[in-house]
Amino acid sequence: MTDAVLDSRRGVTLVSALAGVAGLAGSFAVTGATPAFLASPVERTLARSMPGAIVSFAITTLGSLGQQLNLVTAVAVTGLLVALAARAALLTGEAANNRLLPAVGTAVLTWVVALALTRQVVLAAAPALAAAGVVAVAQTLDAAGGRVAPVSSKRRRALSTVGVALGATALGYTAGQRRTPTATAENAPSLDAAGADNEDIEAKLATAEARTLDVGGLEPLVSDRFFEVDINAVDPDVAAADWSLSVTGAVEREVTVDYEELLAMEAENRFSTLRCVGDSLNGKKMDTALWTGVPVERFLEEAGVDSDCECVMLRAEDDYYEEFPLEALRGGLLVYGMNGDVLPRGHGYPVRALVPGHWGEVNVKWLSEIELLEREATGYWEKRGWQGTGPVKPIAKLHHARLLNDGRRELAGHAYGGLQGVSAVEVSTDGGDTWADADLSEPLPAPDGEGRAADAWRQWQFAYDAPGQPHEVVVRMIDERGVVQTEEETGPRPSGPTGWVSRRFDR
Repeated sequence: MTDAVLDSRRGVTLVSALAGVAGLAGSFAVTGATPAFLASPVERTLARSMPGAIVSFAITTLGSLGQQLNLVTAVAVTGLLVALAARAALLTGEAANNRLLPAVGTAVLTWVVALALTRQVVLAAAPALAAAGVVAVAQTLDAAGGRVAPVSSKRRRALSTVGVALGATALGYTAGQRRTPTATAENAPSLDAAGADNEDIEAKLATAEARTLDVGGLEPLVSDRFFEVDINAVDPDVAAADWSLSVTGAVEREVTVDYEELLAMEAENRFSTLRCVGDSLNGKKMDTALWTGVPVERFLEEAGVDSDCECVMLRAEDDYYEEFPLEALRGGLLVYGMNGDVLPRGHGYPVRALVPGHWGEVNVKWLSEIELLEREATGYWEKRGWQGTGPVKPIAKLHHARLLNDGRRELAGHAYGGLQGVSAVEVSTDGGDTWADADLSEPLPAPDGEGRAADAWRQWQFAYDAPGQPHEVVVRMIDERGVVQTEEETGPRPSGPTGWVSRRFDR
């Protein structure tokens, strides 16, 4: 009778599971949160193969949590694949009575799994070596424990194997975090582009700060926490030196521009608001930034549009694509800067599209191709039941409420009307029977400094005497044509939410 951890099925299962965990950690250590991470291809496959109804539920109900759950599922599936590879090697080694085969077999099989998933020959070695290392440690501890050691020794060896695997996992996670490219706006470096006017950027940001209403806790005119929605949980990792954009399809000549060429062109600094078509009525997937980029029209003119349907498909480095009318793109930008900094990875670095007045889904990130189409096509989200390629729907949101020291209640929020602008926000404190005008922030300036930004939100603020009894507050916006946003309430799917935001107060 022996007392080796690997001589029992439970022991083999434990070591196999630990090898799976270590394989993931080894991969993350050398790739960070990039598409080369072992679980990333599985996550992408799950996201693309999931039925549209489930995707819609995740977007509208779970928000970013749904995407994280998908990533967790992918990690579990990938870890299981590595664990099965280790288990196969362990059982084969046992059957062949060969002590070298378990570790070597684990390395080979895990490398094959990693190569099949990531197509990265060299990087696939990291999970293979990490998984094999756990198997080798278990074998070494078993050998050191002797053939007739007491049961407590077997437990210590099992716990030692667990400790080594978890320690390696912690180190791998720490190393991977350091390797993960900058994704957030807070960590983005300052913009240094020949075609960008940095003085104008500073002046516009200062103007936005000065025009922001003094309401504590209300998002400023330039958002400090800009929402992100992507089809993948792991963002693409695109090097600027390798990036280029092509204008293809129904054109007289194809046009290609690289990153350095784009940065040398005369740029525009433009305030613009983006809103996700999956945003809830009073949700927080709507934000504003100062974007720096080159007008798309320049490249369309150079290519010479020859499209019968006057429609365009934007394609991204992560295989995302959206089709919409060409006219909407003509006023757009190829953006490489955000709020005076280099465009963050999470917002589409090196370059994204900015399509004024339209839902966020057509503002394609990690942009790689502008294809002019001969006939209409179906975009990524439209294949999943959404219809978010049209103009954004107007909204007044209520995100702030507090009682003031003088007994009044202060309300505040943001209003956005796309290209139609915002001329007024009205507030009713009696459920919609009577209305009063709220105070609005001054409009953000246009790119040339003359007039208002064509596609940016405004803040609003309103204070009233609290009636001391239950009542309903309702808010609505009016655009610059004098059109009141619709009262009809709809959910996000399929073409974005509509309706008046309301809130009940007890007194």
